[in-house]
Amino acid sequence: MAAPASDLISVFSSPQELGASLAQLVAQRAACCLAGARARFALGLSGGSLVSMLARELPAAAAPAGPASLARWTVGFCDERLVPFEHAESTYGLYRTHLLSRLPIPDSQVITINPQLPVEEAAEDYAKKLRQAFQGDSIPVFDLLILGVGPDGHTCSLFPDHPLLQEREKIVAPISDSPKPPPQRVTLTLPVLNAARTVIFVATGEGKAAVLKRILEDKEENPLPAALVQPHTGKLCWFLDEAAAGLLTVPFEKHSTL
Repeated sequence: MAAPASDLISVFSSPQELGASLAQLVAQRAACCLAGARARFALGLSGGSLVSMLARELPAAAAPAGPASLARWTVGFCDERLVPFEHAESTYGLYRTHLLSRLPIPDSQVITINPQLPVEEAAEDYAKKLRQAFQGDSIPVFDLLILGVGPDGHTCSLFPDHPLLQEREKIVAPISDSPKPPPQRVTLTLPVLNAARTVIFVATGEGKAAVLKRILEDKEENPLPAALVQPHTGKLCWFLDEAAAGLLTVPFEKHSTL
């Protein structure tokens, strides 16, 4: 894939500074959306290290807007493991414990899978809930999706060389053969990722440096899943720490909150 515009790659001196800036961006994007004609903010969250990063920074960043603004947020999940919410691998369960318990977002506006269903039915049920929440959109259009990227280039539960990369009809897909445990998951598909108004990839640590160089600089015949996220009309941003950006030669914007 061609390298994105340099102003869309932001590099921070530490994960802590990155997290603070990410939380501020979420709050700013929410304020902008709530002031618009639709008067709501639709946020899609990913798991992994993003849970602790957002739990640490977002409550304080969102607090000045007040409970009335947070009551107009809609939160979904970019992918989810088919495990009970109490399980340590549940993305929603982790967010519920560490973040959502500290944000006055109505439970009815937090869109989750039903982990008691078989994986195919869980995907269909989650898609139905998304369509209800995004009435009027042929494909759900999130105001902001926050995505991670694995050392193998996967994002959400879209893995390299997996048939789901070719999915164009479903907005949510089941996966039963995830190369990363647990094997059964539900994931948003590329059409939804590429319909978003803003997508932010977040990556930290030198373990991500090699794959980021491939995604952001190499033109591969068979692009990695994260490289296939190219919003049709929205904005694509990368928030990296110095370690993750260590191998990049494309221009980027260096940030410091100090």
